[in-house]
Amino acid sequence: HLVMDNYGTHKTPKVRSWFARHPRFHVHFTPTSASWINQVERWFAELTEKQIRRGTHRSTRQLEQAIRDYLARYNDDPKPFAWTKSANEILASIERFCLRISNSAH
Repeated sequence: HLVMDNYGTHKTPKVRSWFARHPRFHVHFTPTSASWINQVERWFAELTEKQIRRGTHRSTRQLEQAIRDYLARYNDDPKPFAWTKSANEILASIERFCLRISNSAH
């Protein structure tokens, strides 16, 4: 199962054709404007920064083992990701953004 964002490049005819030829992959798209996904992206960014980019992986098996090792270490002492803004601050930011783009003359 692959969880992917709703970015348009994931839905092009070429990509859809590839998935049609590889039925073992099941794609699930995240909803648009899903703020909770930001927390998931932060976790994957941390995995990438702390484990994947720092290592030299000569095979898929080595990369997979490095990820499993990181997961084991992370799960020994997990830290929650916390929102840094209140709901009101987030909503105000969205409102400002909507006002800005609604008057952009595009």
